[in-house]
Amino acid sequence: MGMNIVDRIDDRVKVNHVLISVSDKSGLETFVPALVRINPEVKIFSTGGTFGAIETILGDAAAKHLVQVSDYTGQPETQGGLVKTLDFKIYLGILTETYNDSHKEDLKRTAAVPIDMVVVNLYPFAQTVAKEGVRVEEARSNIDIGGPTMVRASAKNYLRVASVVNPSDYEEVVASLEATGGATDLALRYALSVKAFEHTATYDRHIADYLAAQKFDSVSGCYNAS
Repeated sequence: MGMNIVDRIDDRVKVNHVLISVSDKSGLETFVPALVRINPEVKIFSTGGTFGAIETILGDAAAKHLVQVSDYTGQPETQGGLVKTLDFKIYLGILTETYNDSHKEDLKRTAAVPIDMVVVNLYPFAQTVAKEGVRVEEARSNIDIGGPTMVRASAKNYLRVASVVNPSDYEEVVASLEATGGATDLALRYALSVKAFEHTATYDRHIADYLAAQKFDSVSGCYNAS
């Protein structure tokens, strides 16, 4: 299996394209306007309830800055939001490398753009299973798939992409953008990558521990087997 070994990167990367899809929407009311203020040409790609929240926050400015992921990819969201962001254009945009000519050709071929920042936090699995009387099926439905994939992809490509998983980091990210004319630097992206992998590791640990603690009868009893 071939590997991409990168030997040339930029310390500072201008944030022109941001993907936002969050379960915890706290802080968006200040973070999103800051992104637009710092870079008046920024494009924000979003999904579902997050799209609606950002549309409300931006008001009339939403038409210029906000794009539905389904409009960008050409693939509508599936019933219940089961599949929203698992698309080639999304992951090409996240994983593309600045100086890779093949990646540039792929972007051109698919009419995709490089995504410079991914703002994602995950379905509240731990909070769900902490509720009294929660059923296994309810827990299962709160296992996030697209979210961890976006977090891991962006965190892997910290060479170019900032992976933001916690609203408590919004202030630091905005301060960095303001200080650099709208760019992230490598030190910030690396630090955010560490937090992102910790976020997904903790999330998966909660899922594994919960499922391992269930008796099979309580699992099979959730369904009408035939």
